[in-house]
Amino acid sequence: MFPGLFPLIQPLIRALDPETAHDWTVAALERMPLPAPPADDPRLRCTLAGLDLPNPVGIAPGLDKHARVPDALMRLGFGFVEVGGVTLLPQPGNPKPRVFRLPADGAVINRYGLNSDGMKVIAGRLSARRRQGVLGVNLGANKESADRIADYLALVEGIGPLAEFVTLNVSSPNTPGLRDLQGRAFLDDLLARVLDLRARLGLTTRIFLKIAPDLDETQLDDIIAVARARGIDAMIVSNTTVARPDSLVEKALAKETGGLSGKPLFRFSTIILAKTFLRVEKQFPLIGVGGIASGEDAVAKIAAGADAIQLYSALIYQGPGLIGEIKTALLRAVERERVAGIGQLVGRNAATWAEA
Repeated sequence: MFPGLFPLIQPLIRALDPETAHDWTVAALERMPLPAPPADDPRLRCTLAGLDLPNPVGIAPGLDKHARVPDALMRLGFGFVEVGGVTLLPQPGNPKPRVFRLPADGAVINRYGLNSDGMKVIAGRLSARRRQGVLGVNLGANKESADRIADYLALVEGIGPLAEFVTLNVSSPNTPGLRDLQGRAFLDDLLARVLDLRARLGLTTRIFLKIAPDLDETQLDDIIAVARARGIDAMIVSNTTVARPDSLVEKALAKETGGLSGKPLFRFSTIILAKTFLRVEKQFPLIGVGGIASGEDAVAKIAAGADAIQLYSALIYQGPGLIGEIKTALLRAVERERVAGIGQLVGRNAATWAEA
């Protein structure tokens, strides 16, 4: 129902400022009685860190920041859903306006700053839902936190039992100093303490790590060395970028601070995905994120090394019909390559992308 309505309501959505449009979309998903999606083709089934997915197409965090509609998103046909980012204490985020559409570029710039209802409220919402599907929660530290690692530990303890995976978001460009946690010493301390806490609590929740696309070779090597040594369950590549490619058409809006997402991020994020895949050597799976705006983009991400993918920004411009388009393209790739399932396409072009 919702996908069919999108072309009709898109002009109204585009007439609203981006944040209002976002809030209205979430409110509509809360109220609209969406039917269960049709069963996916078995060839789309895959596993991600031991989690069984009906298809590899996920929704990235940012749409459902406050865990209001995870089940509605699953009914749109996603194979898994990630909500958040969630902070330990409620925080309003950065002043408005803080999100900007770049329609000529198929892009978005946001500087929300991890606006969150806080762990207590979001844990209450997740506790009230009937557990179904694969749900992840993106975790971030409060802007004013004196001990950000302590924030992550408290979040893992409070949110971890309510989700199949949690993502340690140390790569948002909109919380000052947060990306410093990607440094080798900080990251090693964070992962060691989080994984130790999980063991002590007896949780089966998977621990994912989300990295930035704006890493040099040395930084990437350090992150992967720590992630491999500590034994995380998966890595998400990548967050938004602080770079502003020369190719951007919307020059005035490109001057806004914040993380750039959408089509211009595709090349950056796919190259770093491929480099990560070659370094990880299949020790843990990867989720490819950034700039996916078509079925062929999704096929390219998987060929570059992604076991699963996530999207969000392209939905703003194309609506939820994109989900079905991607699944169709993935099935065409399976047939074209004469393989049994989507998993056999993972990393086929990683070496080529890594040299791009």
